[in-house]
This record gives sequence, structure tokens and C-alpha cells, in this order.
Amino acid sequence: MARKLFELCGTDPARRFSPYCWRSRMALAHKGVDAEVVPWRFTDRDAIAFAGTDKVPVLVDGAKTVADSWAIAEYLEECYPEAPNLFQGSPAAQRFLATWSDTVLLPALAKLIVSDIPALLDAKDRAYFIESREKRFGMTLAQVTVGREARLPEFRALLLPLRHLLRHQPFLGGSVPDYGDYCVFGTLMWPRVVSPLPLLEPGDAVHDWQERMLDLHGGLAREVPACTA
Repeated sequence: MARKLFELCGTDPARRFSPYCWRSRMALAHKGVDAEVVPWRFTDRDAIAFAGTDKVPVLVDGAKTVADSWAIAEYLEECYPEAPNLFQGSPAAQRFLATWSDTVLLPALAKLIVSDIPALLDAKDRAYFIESREKRFGMTLAQVTVGREARLPEFRALLLPLRHLLRHQPFLGGSVPDYGDYCVFGTLMWPRVVSPLPLLEPGDAVHDWQERMLDLHGGLAREVPACTA
């Protein structure tokens, strides 16, 4: 059975924008493990029902099915030990960056870019996305992101710990990237693909790190269409 990775996309299958799918896509590339990309959309729940989940990423590797980006990373580390390590030393630092990305970075980004996403979806997914996210926020998506340009300095201030670290080393993992880099990078790929809002300024250490990440693995992430104004 072929190795497959189910990844979230919009109407354009090349525009893959899930933070969690990007973690798994970069982890596979880090390990040098090829997988066929299977485009998946919000309302395609039946397509991944076999995995016992309604969310992506889902990795199918022969007879093995793994859901959840962290579980996929652990699986790759266990099953492909001869490939470069995803977890440098203890996974604790990478787990912290994954948790920080989930609980701090991603919610802050959502309040800046969520209203940009419906335009990338077909009618069925658009209706689902708008209804579910407006219920979550308790307001319209336009209201969530109103005045977002004025809130950019506040968002950039959240990145200060990354900025300080990246002034001393090229990657969050040190001299080479690790899964912690992919967790943060995957979260920042989300706005890059769906929103024209300029989140990072050239010359910022985080911006420069993102550029290095985009060039990894033969420019894998850079090949995905970015959203421009």
C-alpha cells in the first residue's frame, strides 16, 4: 500500500494551509520519507473515517494509520530511526513549542486572518467554516479581524522569545532544525497561504528564520502558493 498523507486544502489543492499538516509534511521531509499528498477538505469527513478521526493530518504508511501531527512525528521517529532525528535529545523542548504554538501563537493569528479563509473554500466548505467559526468566536468573522493592521505590533511582540533565540542560532533547534521548528513554522505557514496581511517585517530575526525554513528540503514550503495583496 502506498504511503499517503491527507492534508487540508481549499478549492486549489496546491494551497495547503493547515498548521498541523505542515508539521507532518516537514517532518516527513526531514526524515526523507516520501508520501503522496491526498487533498482533503473540511466536509470530507467520510474520506478519513477509517482513521477514527474527523481531522487531518492522517498518515497511512502501509498497513499503519496514524492521526494527529504529534503522533505522526513520534511514529516517524520510532519507525525511521536511521533518518535524521526530529527530536534533538529530549522531546520536551519540542513539546513546549508545539503547545506554545497551539495555545498562544495560533489563537493570536486566528484573530488576524480568519476572515480571509472563506474566499479559498468552495460553497459547501465555506458555509461550514463560517458557521462553525462564528459560533466559536461569538461574532462575525469580519468583526473578529476588524482593525487588524493596528494590532500587528501586539502580535509581533508575542514573538520576542523566538526573536531573542534566533539572534544566536539559525534554528530553534540549534544549528539544524528539529520538530520544534516545524511546529512554529507550520503555524506561520497558515497565514502565509491564506492571508495578504504582512505579519513579519524584513530584518526581523523571525522573518529571516522563516525564509530559511521555506528553503529547506528543496524549497518544499516555498513552492506552495502564498497569498499576496
